[in-house]
Amino acid sequence: MKALTIEPSNAPLAIGSRIRTARQARHLTIEQVADSTGLTKGFLSRVERDLTSPSVASLVTLCQVLSISIGDLFVPPETTLVRLPDAPGINLGGDGINERLVTPRTERRVQVIRSEIVPGGSGESDLYSVDCDVEVLHVAQGRLDLVFNSETMALAAGDTVTFPGKEPHSWRNPDDSASAVVIWTLVSPGTP
Repeated sequence: MKALTIEPSNAPLAIGSRIRTARQARHLTIEQVADSTGLTKGFLSRVERDLTSPSVASLVTLCQVLSISIGDLFVPPETTLVRLPDAPGINLGGDGINERLVTPRTERRVQVIRSEIVPGGSGESDLYSVDCDVEVLHVAQGRLDLVFNSETMALAAGDTVTFPGKEPHSWRNPDDSASAVVIWTLVSPGTP
């Protein structure tokens, strides 16, 4: 059997942004990391911008100071694509609404729901709350009235409202001739 010859790639590995993210997650400055590793601030800055590559010894030291595994720098990110036609339909209540969960079903930290609301479509007549920590509503197209106990907000395309998930609310499309497209983002409790 003939062995496969694999030619090396000259493409640089971009690990700088992951190193920067690890440093920032630990609330460390470049100066603090430089003091802990014995590397210069300028060198660390160039590493974080992928302008230079650290030696293996420097990388080991850097990862120890940042409490990360070297292997974590090279693992591709876990991504999941949900195409709109494949997004599962859901029903959170209301009339004249087509809702789809556009984040993966297994994602528990955050859920994004895309809603198409026909003219005159509305949420439940009684105000309701959602079991989440934070709710973000973005009007992508059309208009929407967001109803709270104390006020009604008239929203137009491009408007975004953030409010506590436990806040009782409802909604309606006040337009009698155009649908609205709304993106709801629900952040679970305990999500940083």
